[in-house]
Amino acid sequence: MSSNVSVNQTPSGQSYTVCKHPVLKALLTRLRDSNTSPSSFRALLNDSSRILAYEATTDLELQTAKIQTVHSECDGAVLKDNIGIVPIMRAGLGMEEAFLAMLPDAEVWHLGLYRDSKTDRAIEYYNKLPQGCGLDLAIVIDPMLATGKTAIAAVDILKEWGVRRIKFVSLLAAQQGIINLLDAHPDLALYVGDVDATLSPEGLIIPGLGDAGDRQFKTQRRG
Repeated sequence: MSSNVSVNQTPSGQSYTVCKHPVLKALLTRLRDSNTSPSSFRALLNDSSRILAYEATTDLELQTAKIQTVHSECDGAVLKDNIGIVPIMRAGLGMEEAFLAMLPDAEVWHLGLYRDSKTDRAIEYYNKLPQGCGLDLAIVIDPMLATGKTAIAAVDILKEWGVRRIKFVSLLAAQQGIINLLDAHPDLALYVGDVDATLSPEGLIIPGLGDAGDRQFKTQRRG
């Protein structure tokens, strides 16, 4: 495990990993700043996601592969598992490029989910998962983990599809969202960039950084 992470526990004893990298902390400060432009926000989110991708993949298994160098044959290593990256749309799209840079041979499967603020339920609007799952590991990516409702729904969908090992990676999480997600899925490996203590009555992370999708795509409501 990297020295730039800490392993924390929920009140019920479920473990999750928080990245403590100083560069990530500096990037997150700029992401939180309401004066950061959409173009800068996208770039900062990509840079932050590269750090998270590194931390979330330090325990991937390897298998031996023989290669031919310029001078001789030698043993090398390749990733053992068939890995899928699963961005939760639309905000998760901003993390996709960074994770593909780390795992260029991974499959990418998008899920469209949002939390209905009136019913507090996760609504699924996009799912093109095929019949039969060929993944050994799915890495779900979403910049924000607030109430945990959409995260729980995404993991539910992947488990029903047949994925046995799942990691969830989020840039910023609310403490209650972490508790809700790990209570629902205690076998999940959770990685977050930082934790905020408070959720608003509307289910927003406080102090947070706003709606990550709106800030990426310049769709904030005016007035």
